[in-house]
Amino acid sequence: MARSERTVLQFSSSSPSPSSSSHSLSARVHPLVVFNICDCYVRRPDQAERVIGTLLGSVLPDGTLDIRNSYAVPHNESIDQVALDIEYHHNMLLSHEKVNPKEVIVGWYSSGLGVTGSSALIHEFYSREVPNPIHLTVDTGFLNSEGTIKAYVSNNLSLGDRQIAAQFQEIPLDLRMVEAERIGFDTLKTTAIDKIPSDLEGMEASMQHLLSLIDDIYKYVDDVVEGHIDPENRIGRLISDAVGSLPKLPPSAFDKLVNDSLQDHLLLLYLSSITRTQLSLAEKLNTAAQIL
Repeated sequence: MARSERTVLQFSSSSPSPSSSSHSLSARVHPLVVFNICDCYVRRPDQAERVIGTLLGSVLPDGTLDIRNSYAVPHNESIDQVALDIEYHHNMLLSHEKVNPKEVIVGWYSSGLGVTGSSALIHEFYSREVPNPIHLTVDTGFLNSEGTIKAYVSNNLSLGDRQIAAQFQEIPLDLRMVEAERIGFDTLKTTAIDKIPSDLEGMEASMQHLLSLIDDIYKYVDDVVEGHIDPENRIGRLISDAVGSLPKLPPSAFDKLVNDSLQDHLLLLYLSSITRTQLSLAEKLNTAAQIL
């Protein structure tokens, strides 16, 4: 029996053609979305096992789904039914549209390792909000210090003209970060830490990472010079641009610049400590005056 082709996900004319398969689709999520989901999970009600919410974004010219923002939606769920606060969802959407009208609903998210039994019911609701939504899952437990983040699309399974089930199929997901976001994400993945690194400790970690990158560049250049690997013009141009962008400072001037910046930072810490001490003394004097 011949089977007709189905369009699994199609957002606009720039999306893949109906003849393309779902695995050719891709999505890109910004770190802000992951941080929002983790924050909502920490603030969830005591009886809630997971959190869900709405994803906002747009479709890039190449057809990639760009997920840039999100907000949580209160809900209650059991084995066979799910109750969403639809009014809250629509009010939040109106508020976001006033701030950034270019961001539209592109799907929904949930905390956890994957698709659950009630995901099909929630996905059905978002299918009425936007055609062919995406489903994003985030492992907020960070098992083994790895934040598993996956994206799915739904494909209806039909028997003749009757729809019998919905199949969630994973699509490629890109989590791109700048260096500052990468440091924050790595700290978030470390579920057991004594304290958040200070400015000096963060600078030390950044310098160690920079030194390791410089060692990798040294090794690559040495391997090219000795003929162990073939040179690549693109990498050579990048190294040249990086070296050319460095300011030409003598070591003594660089040390003075770093020391001056460090002294300014320590002075700010000293002044803030004095301010806290004065506020504490003023509070105690006011309390003593009221008692007398």
